[in-house]
Amino acid sequence: MPELSPEDIINFSKISDIGGTEEDFSVPLMYRFLVRYLSPIVRFTFNISYTGLERLPSKGPMILTSNHVSNLDPIFKILAARRQVFYLAKEGHFQKQPNRFIMKSNGMIETLRSEGAKDALSKAHDVLMSENALGIFPEGTRSRNDSPPFLQRGKTGVARIAASFPDIPVFPISIIGSREVMPPGANFVRFWKKVEVNIGEPVTFGEWLGSEDGGNFTSSQLGNLIEIDEHGKSSIMKVLYRDFTDQLMSTIESMGAP
Repeated sequence: MPELSPEDIINFSKISDIGGTEEDFSVPLMYRFLVRYLSPIVRFTFNISYTGLERLPSKGPMILTSNHVSNLDPIFKILAARRQVFYLAKEGHFQKQPNRFIMKSNGMIETLRSEGAKDALSKAHDVLMSENALGIFPEGTRSRNDSPPFLQRGKTGVARIAASFPDIPVFPISIIGSREVMPPGANFVRFWKKVEVNIGEPVTFGEWLGSEDGGNFTSSQLGNLIEIDEHGKSSIMKVLYRDFTDQLMSTIESMGAP
């Protein structure tokens, strides 16, 4: 089956566009300093092995997805990227100092619970529009399972963001061993414990949409999607978001995520 044309992808992005906040997005000065000067030191502090580092671009927008079993997982993804990676976090983490300073200094973006998913998606849009890297844990939160398997079903927010930017690469990443380095509730870090970070082949939502192994969408089907009413569009898009997310999580699992 032929791939969807660039024009098809543009038309699809108009359907799925989540929109931004229309606020200026800037990288905190402290975060620039930490990533540039402190991350090389931190990288050698941990016992980490990486595979697939060469796949990550040094500039331009990208979406880094992974499993989530430890509070250290965002740091391991930043160390892999060797550049600023921005994450979304609930406003409750920002209410008191020094937590607020720490969160802001580490690339965390405050999202308002009262606005629900709309606020989070809009701020994710801002990150990618500013040519930065977005870090996402599709499970939505750190796994609460006490024993393997820890991997939970992914939420479809990652697919909605990827569909809104159908040409931006989405990287599946498996993080293995981070739970042993810093178990839930622990106040100390076992730096000597081994951590593996595996970076898989990227995929764009546009590629996935037209793939026989993905959305299996044709140009004619996309044309029909554009023409139907909003209720019909919403129903079809929900199916696509769920299928993309499930395949992404399956890939992360196949890469060794516990």
